[in-house]
Amino acid sequence: MHDMLTPYEKGNHNQTTLWSECIAFYQALAKRYPTILKFEQIGVSDGGIAVHAGVVSADGVFDREQIKAAGRPVFFNNNGIHPGEPEGIDACMAMVRDLCVDPARLAALGKTVLLFVPVYNVDGSLNRANTSRVNQDGPEQFGFRGNSRHLDLNRDFVKCDTLNAKLFNQLVTSWDPDVMVDTHTSNGADYPYTMTLIHTQADKLGDGLGPFLRHTMLPHIFAQMEAKGWPTCPYVNPIKDSPDDGIAEFLEVPRFSTGFAALHHVIGFMPETHMLKPFADRYESMRALLDVTLAFTVANGAQIRQLRADAKEQAKTKRHWPVSWKMDEANPSTFRFKGYAAKRSASLLGDYQRLSYDRSQPWERDIPYFSNFVADAVVRTPKAYVVPQAWREAIERLQWNGVEMSRIAEATTVDAQYYHIAAVGSRPQAYEGHMFHDTVELEARQGSFVLQPGDFYIPLNQANARYAVETLEPQGHDSFFRWGFFNSVLEKKEAFSDYVFEDLALEMLESEPELKAKFEQWKSANPALLADQEQVLGFIFEHGKRHAEPEWRRYPVLSVF
Repeated sequence: MHDMLTPYEKGNHNQTTLWSECIAFYQALAKRYPTILKFEQIGVSDGGIAVHAGVVSADGVFDREQIKAAGRPVFFNNNGIHPGEPEGIDACMAMVRDLCVDPARLAALGKTVLLFVPVYNVDGSLNRANTSRVNQDGPEQFGFRGNSRHLDLNRDFVKCDTLNAKLFNQLVTSWDPDVMVDTHTSNGADYPYTMTLIHTQADKLGDGLGPFLRHTMLPHIFAQMEAKGWPTCPYVNPIKDSPDDGIAEFLEVPRFSTGFAALHHVIGFMPETHMLKPFADRYESMRALLDVTLAFTVANGAQIRQLRADAKEQAKTKRHWPVSWKMDEANPSTFRFKGYAAKRSASLLGDYQRLSYDRSQPWERDIPYFSNFVADAVVRTPKAYVVPQAWREAIERLQWNGVEMSRIAEATTVDAQYYHIAAVGSRPQAYEGHMFHDTVELEARQGSFVLQPGDFYIPLNQANARYAVETLEPQGHDSFFRWGFFNSVLEKKEAFSDYVFEDLALEMLESEPELKAKFEQWKSANPALLADQEQVLGFIFEHGKRHAEPEWRRYPVLSVF
């Protein structure tokens, strides 16, 4: 019998490990089993706290390049992105320990390598209390969702405002895992299931990985979880206010871990244990989910790697890329769901009907399951993008994600497509530190441009084309433009004095027939604004050629066809 018990196992099963206990546990385990576990610091958080990662290998090979050269499958487990949802932290500790102390478990790992981050949001893990998770049953104390900059790391994978996200981008790029499990706890409706599952949206993975995930991997996971005593259903995302009317698959855009994984052709899972179930049950179901997904990866690693290799090859020659998706409302499937009767009654707080669930009235039936998504915006793949060197924030993130690029050696003139930003609709309040652009209206235009020495040329005939396309095309769900990396181009830099510009405006209308036509249309459409001098002169100033600012509302990334 081993003596390496985790803090969870030593306690009353309603306690989660402290960060310091967790790290000390892995350090002691690695010292005792140096040919099985390598555990080290990979960086620091924004709060200056160490971030660690571990590697488990059955044959003692830990060198990343050697593992990749041998084509060995890599299973990646990320934990504690939301430290108030901590059961994955504790379950991972026991899983790694069992691999170290049980020769049969280790042998079963075969050539597959386990890569794990024990606690990702280390800042939040140190901010412990028992009040921030309003509806959650245990544990006694837990961490907080926000990091030291009060950011949710599961919204940060593309914008990378945190050092943690930069580390994560670089870790995924360098290791190129085949399957990822990022552990969470849910909020939402009440139902009998302890475990629910978000997965990388299958339609986004293409015609190889997508069908494999949907028709092979997911049915296996659901069947195995049932066999282990933890019936599992898709994440409960109700179409209306309760599951009775159906549930929709979660559209995990790239700001989330599973959506980010898709940019790298990685199959990602986000297990969401049910907040209203006891912590001990959530822990056991999470451990079961980790065991099931790891075992499937071991058994099917060669096929998964081949499907991923095929996807990367297809990316090199893909002529059109979907950059935005929407739910296919016309073609739902069904899911056999176990639920509780939804009840509505008068609120004691206000003049409305409140929702509750009656656990004494369970039900089981087929409900609509909206699991298909279709492309909402598709772009034609250019030969290459050109990103001027001035936009270093975008360039850095492309580099962290392994996007191949070269620097232009000498001034070169090219004809290229660019976008004119016709309109944006931005959120009125900050969202994760940014004024996110929910809507973007574009006009594709052609022009001649001089590329400067040092600007970045990004060919699209590469395996990482998808990351480049989805971040550099402004319409992408989580494009760099939507997150505000290019906001300065939305600002006109020069202005006018009305008493001087009044006469110049008349001259411009006479000398610019196109401007005059636009102005006449504007007057007809906005008669109430004709009494507003600023509006009248502003329209002429902004739409005339004489004082035009070419950079204003011109998206600076060029598409070369």
